[in-house]
Amino acid sequence: MGFTKLVRSNAFKPIPNFVRSSLRIACVESDQNTESPYKPRKHHILATNLILSYFEKGLVEEARSLFDEMPERDVVAWTAMIKGYASSIHNARAWECFRGMMRQGTNPNEFTLSSVLTSCRDMKVLAYGRLVHGVVIKLGMEGSIYVDNALMNMYATCSATMDAACLIFRFIKVKNEVTWTTLITGFTHLGDGTGGLKMYKQMLLENEDVTPHCITIAVKASASIDSVITGKQIHSSVVKRGFHSNLPVMNSILDLYCRCGYLTEAKRYFHEMVDRDLITWNTLISELERSDSSEALLMFQRFESQQGFVPNCYTFTSLVAACANIAALNCGQQLHGRIYRRGFNKNVELANALIDMYAKCGDVPDSERVFAEIAERRNLVSWTSMMIGYGSHGYGAEAVELFDEMVSVGIRPDRIVFMAVLSACRHAGLVERGLKYFNAMESEYGIEPDRDIYNCVVDLLGRAGRIGEAYELVDTMPFKPDESTWGAILGACKAHKHTGLISRLAARRVMELRPRMMGTYVMLSYIYAAERKWGDYARVRKMMRMMGNKKEAGVSWILVENKVCSFAVSDKACPCAVSVYSVLGLVIEETREADFSLVQEART
Repeated sequence: MGFTKLVRSNAFKPIPNFVRSSLRIACVESDQNTESPYKPRKHHILATNLILSYFEKGLVEEARSLFDEMPERDVVAWTAMIKGYASSIHNARAWECFRGMMRQGTNPNEFTLSSVLTSCRDMKVLAYGRLVHGVVIKLGMEGSIYVDNALMNMYATCSATMDAACLIFRFIKVKNEVTWTTLITGFTHLGDGTGGLKMYKQMLLENEDVTPHCITIAVKASASIDSVITGKQIHSSVVKRGFHSNLPVMNSILDLYCRCGYLTEAKRYFHEMVDRDLITWNTLISELERSDSSEALLMFQRFESQQGFVPNCYTFTSLVAACANIAALNCGQQLHGRIYRRGFNKNVELANALIDMYAKCGDVPDSERVFAEIAERRNLVSWTSMMIGYGSHGYGAEAVELFDEMVSVGIRPDRIVFMAVLSACRHAGLVERGLKYFNAMESEYGIEPDRDIYNCVVDLLGRAGRIGEAYELVDTMPFKPDESTWGAILGACKAHKHTGLISRLAARRVMELRPRMMGTYVMLSYIYAAERKWGDYARVRKMMRMMGNKKEAGVSWILVENKVCSFAVSDKACPCAVSVYSVLGLVIEETREADFSLVQEART
């Protein structure tokens, strides 16, 4: 193979000088029998090293061109290509390269097999992985720790259960930390945190070396099953083993406390941490968004004061969601501006959060504008968020039109989308259109309606006064009606002053369920009062008093000078309550005078 072929590059990328010199020396001296202490390497060895250099620099096509020009390809050259493709996330090409190697008759070694198994895992093609497993057995390489660990990893990722991975695990005679970590990770990623922790405990009992990465996975397993007790035990072992300065381990423990709802411990632990990175801040801000949105925004102010930290898309997604939770439109708009300045406006997940935020703040036009800006990148969540926004503000026709447009562009709706469009039809009174979508769920899309969908349709019919049809649907639904189902029937009876057989049946059925929602008792009392059943009315009111609960009061909030102020009915906790009620009295008086003037004009 000539020097000119080796240095040829379609992308005009120059070969490093030291490589060029080595190749030149190899071409000149390869046929000489020299006694020099320096013996030039063979051509294929130099070419293989150059292939690895190309992959490290991301020059995938250059590596392939060089490989194709090699007249001699040994197992090392094939392995370099397969490993390079796998590390560059060109998994399909790695698989094709492996097939070419087998067709040529070159037997793979343990590093070849572990690399191609990594590609099978990343492609999540179990059939390919099983074919490689057959090659492993044929070549007698089951005892290689590299191959066995790769097989475990592939089966744990591609299979629906951990049976195959556990079978391989049992036959490994000498296990290392990668073996144990792979098995614990497999259980955790399949949602079996209990199984993952069981393997972690077995690892400790066998006195195996515990790595920080293994501890991180064990903490995630504890968080997945809300086992904060186990998490605290692992936290103690972290301190005992001296891993408390390992940032990934500390971040996983912080995430554990957040996911399990131990916010006080999470905040105390956060303040005790010596080192923090962006993941640390994002973890706490994300949890605060769910529990105390105002504090999440304040935490972001502290975050910005820290030098060297720059928020990413995940940070802004949590902050925008926090603004949506408390309807802080002004704050959300400021965040939107920062998102634009940092160039994150093309991120679909962030755009979806903005659509939801603007809709929850009552600014539907801005939701539409953000939705239009991602016309070429919309996913199912984008369409769903916009539909929910339309539906919550009574724009049923727009939600229906959007649903039809989504289907026309080839996006298949799921159960959440149907819930969104049915809710929009319910609020807008589009009964026939809602029933059409309800019937199409199973007949056209193969989606079985769940209890929430049935309750929504019952409410849709009830609000339209079609109480008989709503009751028939309750009788035919494949679930046992719950309190929400009968509550929708009772609400319809109350709204339409229906005091017939259906209202009595619904009242009896809901009482059999021993309702827990105070609203249900309130509707029952209204129904009994309308039918002049004062004995039943008194019994329901007595039950309400015995429960000691009150109907949850509605809370409103407004943004005043960048501060969110919340208030409820007859709320006097505000320091300016006297002034607020004084102004409110003037507004009420003005309203009464305006109504009186309108009545006088109507009479004249």
